Amino acid sequence: MLINIAKPSDLTEADVTPESIYLSRRRFMGGVVGLGAGLTLSNPTHANADYSDVPQGDSPAWLKEKISGTEWRAITPDDPDKDKIAPYDDASNYNNFYEFGTGKTDPARRAGSLRTEPWSVVIDGEVNNGGRFALEDIAKPSQFEERIYRLRCVEAWSMVIPWLGIPLADIIQRAEPTSKAKYVRFETLVDPEQMPGQRSSFSLIDWPYVEGLRLDEAMHPLTLLAMGMYGRELPNQNGAPLRLVVPWKYGFKSIKSIVRITLVEEQPVNSWQLIAPNEYGFYANVNPEVDHPRWSQATERRLPNSLFSPNTIDTLMFNGYADEVAELYAGLDLKANY
Repeated sequence: MLINIAKPSDLTEADVTPESIYLSRRRFMGGVVGLGAGLTLSNPTHANADYSDVPQGDSPAWLKEKISGTEWRAITPDDPDKDKIAPYDDASNYNNFYEFGTGKTDPARRAGSLRTEPWSVVIDGEVNNGGRFALEDIAKPSQFEERIYRLRCVEAWSMVIPWLGIPLADIIQRAEPTSKAKYVRFETLVDPEQMPGQRSSFSLIDWPYVEGLRLDEAMHPLTLLAMGMYGRELPNQNGAPLRLVVPWKYGFKSIKSIVRITLVEEQPVNSWQLIAPNEYGFYANVNPEVDHPRWSQATERRLPNSLFSPNTIDTLMFNGYADEVAELYAGLDLKANY
């Protein structure tokens, strides 16, 4: 089943929001809504993961309230036994977050310095209802959902992670895009005092970290603004307090610690495009048929793994979400537009 989303050129101020087409075969049809009687926030158990051992952070009261009303398992894997949720320790201690360093363990070791409360996001550009908004006000009107997604890194490793958040389309709709809006540009926080990787003289990135999506990609029902994972708020090293999750694209598209969302007419140039345009394109769709110049993308290492159990699996087109998103790229040369 394919989800039909209009192309950016087809969108107008009146119809920028997709019709209610929710969410194909990954939709959890059993109806676990909210926490329900006898199920507490500190010990939610869903799909094939037990969150009872996940440390509960010191999240603000409004976020605890939003999490308590989560629609659990809003999207689950087709095959939960094959796509087993990664242990929390793996997902929170193996990260790319260059604002805190280039090593995989640097973010977990160094991100404690990040202050995430209060937090605000500027929404501007080609919109009629822009401004600076507190994160609480961004989240308040929307239903929190748990979405268990594959995460595929361009470095050819992957995990399965249960995110908590709201559809990005909700935010765009409220911003009331003008007819000129064709793309969405995102910026992360710039604060070298809190983010030691931004102080490094060896950094290749011209801060802020920038990412972008086509408007129809941003409006797609799978695209999520995450504020939590594993039944709790986002840890700092995973992009607290607000990150993007686009499950059919390589992980570097899912920008962390977002402070600005701008709707623009021209395609934005993203940070990794500036650094190595021959290696990292604007689209960054997971595609086993288009190799990275320095390694194959045909397979991936699913974490957790080990030397004696490498857990190598075949990479799926669009990371396994082709039924939902392939139509977005009909007629587009995905080798030229990598």
